[in-house]
Parts: sequence; structure tokens; C-alpha cells
Amino acid sequence: MTAETLYGMITTVKQFQGGGEKMLKKIRRNRKGFTLVELMTVVIIVGILAAISIPIYRAQVKKAMAAEGAALLGSVLTAEKVYYAEHSTYTTNKANLGVEAVGNKYFTDYTVSSADDNGFTATTTGTGDATGITVTMTYTNAAGATISYSGL
Repeated sequence: MTAETLYGMITTVKQFQGGGEKMLKKIRRNRKGFTLVELMTVVIIVGILAAISIPIYRAQVKKAMAAEGAALLGSVLTAEKVYYAEHSTYTTNKANLGVEAVGNKYFTDYTVSSADDNGFTATTTGTGDATGITVTMTYTNAAGATISYSGL
């Protein structure tokens, strides 16, 4: 192979490469925006993410609402323990406890359905957006407090 042949081959390759670059620049210049397939792929991915995340988000919101009910029943527990220390029994009379749900948004009332010298059961039911959520606390001297939720 002579130097002239080698030079001719290098020149041909450079011309081909230059032509290829010009063609790519032309294609890039004419391409504006996204293709329909690219847009539909993004729409499908966003739809799948929304279908998964929205129910999870709603469940977390309900749990946050129920936490307000658990906090209210925690106040009832404290008041019942104070009453028990003075009277050696628990009470179903809310007036004796002095617990008010002022400032609560979702759980504005409670009931103490049963009480004796061994323990009590208190329940609160959600209102407004928390309708259908019920929080129940069962307390016994031996086992302590157990909180259960329904409607989550």
C-alpha cells in the first residue's frame, strides 16, 4: 500500500464522516418537540403512579385523623386514672372526668360505655371527613390500655 492510497482512504473516510455529521445536524435541526409515543409513555407512567399513590395517601390521611381520636382517649385515660385514685373505681359520667374535646376537628365527643373498679371502655367516633372512623380504648388494671381502630 502506498502513501497516496492511504491518503486517499483517509480523505474518503473524513468526507464520509463530515457528511454524516451534516446529516445528523439536519435531522436534529428539523426535530422539534416530542413524538406521540414518547408523550403517551409519560402519560401512562404518570397514570400508573397516580393509581398506586392516591389510595396510599388517603389511607395515611385517615390514620392521621384517627390519631386525633386516640389523643382524645388518652386524655380520657388520664382523667379516669385520676378519678380512680380518688374513688377506687372508674366512671361513665363525663362530667366527673372534665375532659372536653375543644379544638378537635374530627373527634369532638366520646362515650365511656362501661366502667367498674377493674377498668373501663371508651369510644369516640369521627365527624366530618373522619365519618366512619371509630377509635375504642379498653383499659384494665391488669393489662393496661388497648386501642383499636375501625373504619380505616
